[in-house]
Amino acid sequence: MEIHDQVKATGDKLKALELAESSRESEWKFPSFAAELFKGKLRWDLIMPYPEQSAEEKKIGDDLLAKVEKVLKAHINPDLVDRTGELPTEAFKAMADLGLFAMKIPKSYGGLGLSQVNYSRVCHLVASYCASTSVWLSAHQSIGVPQPLLLFGTEEQKKKYFPMFVKGAISAFALTEPEVGSDPAKMKTRAVPSADGQHFIINGEKLWCTNGPAADVMVVMALTPPKIVHGRERQQVTAFIVEKTMPGVETVHRCRFMGLNGIQNGLLRFKDVKVPRENIIWGEGKGLKLALTTLNTGRLTMPAAVLGASKWCLKAVRQWAASREQWGSVIGKHEAVAAKISTMTATVFAMDAVAWQACAMADAHKTDIRLEAAMAKLCCTEASWRIVDGSIQIRGGRGYETAASLRARGEKGLPFERIMRDMRINTIIEGTSQIMRLFIAREAMDMHFSNLMPMMSSKTSLLQKLGAALKAFCFYALWYPRQYFYRVSMPAGVSIPAALKKHMKFASHSGHQLARELFHAMMMYQQKLEHRQLLMSRLVNIGTDLFAMASACSSAVSKVQKNPADKSAVELADLFCRQASSRIRKQFHGLHSNNDRFTYDLAQKALDGRYAWLEAGIIDPE
Repeated sequence: MEIHDQVKATGDKLKALELAESSRESEWKFPSFAAELFKGKLRWDLIMPYPEQSAEEKKIGDDLLAKVEKVLKAHINPDLVDRTGELPTEAFKAMADLGLFAMKIPKSYGGLGLSQVNYSRVCHLVASYCASTSVWLSAHQSIGVPQPLLLFGTEEQKKKYFPMFVKGAISAFALTEPEVGSDPAKMKTRAVPSADGQHFIINGEKLWCTNGPAADVMVVMALTPPKIVHGRERQQVTAFIVEKTMPGVETVHRCRFMGLNGIQNGLLRFKDVKVPRENIIWGEGKGLKLALTTLNTGRLTMPAAVLGASKWCLKAVRQWAASREQWGSVIGKHEAVAAKISTMTATVFAMDAVAWQACAMADAHKTDIRLEAAMAKLCCTEASWRIVDGSIQIRGGRGYETAASLRARGEKGLPFERIMRDMRINTIIEGTSQIMRLFIAREAMDMHFSNLMPMMSSKTSLLQKLGAALKAFCFYALWYPRQYFYRVSMPAGVSIPAALKKHMKFASHSGHQLARELFHAMMMYQQKLEHRQLLMSRLVNIGTDLFAMASACSSAVSKVQKNPADKSAVELADLFCRQASSRIRKQFHGLHSNNDRFTYDLAQKALDGRYAWLEAGIIDPE
């Protein structure tokens, strides 16, 4: 029985890997700063000069933001939303009247047709005021129906659904299931062709579907009949447009969470739901690839949103630290608190640089942003959690106390407690930090996979293996020495402040070291590398910090060029880069000197109950 289970587990794993591999974007149509970084090249030309909005684009965003702020303050009380769990009906109407449910829909269909930067600016503003409202807007547009239709929808689909969203209809995205998180190979929701072939009949359940209980339309991922690919059966995940009014669509449960109390998120059931074949987006079997491609730009909303909330925390805690007196001086004068304030300030500057850099890349359509979007999501969400945690610490008891309680006893009701609860989800949704690191690692290794995997694959003949080996040898005979013997990469024709030049040189050196270490890991562990998740995480952490350093330096250079007398941006970039450099050195050291094997073995013993004696004296979890 044990052998049978092991064989089954191996087979399931192979199916999952095969499905994931067939669904990823296999080509790099445009250059990528991050992809080149992992190859040992710092393409400063892809990240400098720092992108700026045109005057016309900025005015479009500024005018809309002014209107959005008025609507938020007139119709939404964030603390009341948190307490009641509901967003007022008049708020939805006011937002719909502004076109906020059609921000990314082209003007030709009646939408606002915003750029990625302006759309993200709106989410940035809204998230600084009410996280629940921000989720309503972003779940609808970043991963809901509008974005997939924009990328892959037919003209008939766009003409039918885009006008609905212009009027305020809400959409959702249904992928996760009760037993399926990040492993779509275990998906149980199925769509079977009807007898006449004109429809698909969907049966299954979807969990944690944001906007789902209130959505008018949603994208539903389901398994359709498998196909034979290269002589083997391959699962097909297909994306369907499902309308809430279709018979058989049921909201089973509205989920409640630690924070984001104002969102609608739930367990949905689909029982014999009859969906027209023309409601398939892109084509049969392309659902997972659609989801991954959609998330490239969809993820960019999150860095902007958590940036907005982080800026709110920074401003509120800075004002508090400059006015609150303890032990004869304001608390901001105490070194321990000052260290937190300076780190938070420099980190927010870097988050700002990364978020808008990535959004501008998406608008320019000149770079492949799959890595940059994932890195922006990873570094900004993790940094935002550190910022809100630091803010609570500096505020002390007033950070832990609710805003309503503070007001009731006559103090200013700053909602740090609510913001902390709302922010905790950000390193989990749209790809946990752990999944993000695995995704980035796979994309970072694409060059090596392309060169080396044909030699390791059982599907290639001996002659093909020899050809692949010769090709790889010729490539690495040139590439590998260049990772040791190189000229420091610096941007051409740009005046770089001395404080930043050393960091940019460090980034260049580290890029080559990163490329070497990634190659060494590939060669040492080969197909077993997937099991060395902590090692891969360190490599990804290095690359992500280097991307953030480069973005921060690019932004600071741009700002000092505009106003040479103001060195504030250079100071912030300098501190962030100093701290990032320390993290990078530590991560490099950890590649070869770590306790990974020991800690893993200890965890397995813990799971087997070896240390259960440690849990004595408590009431058992039920």
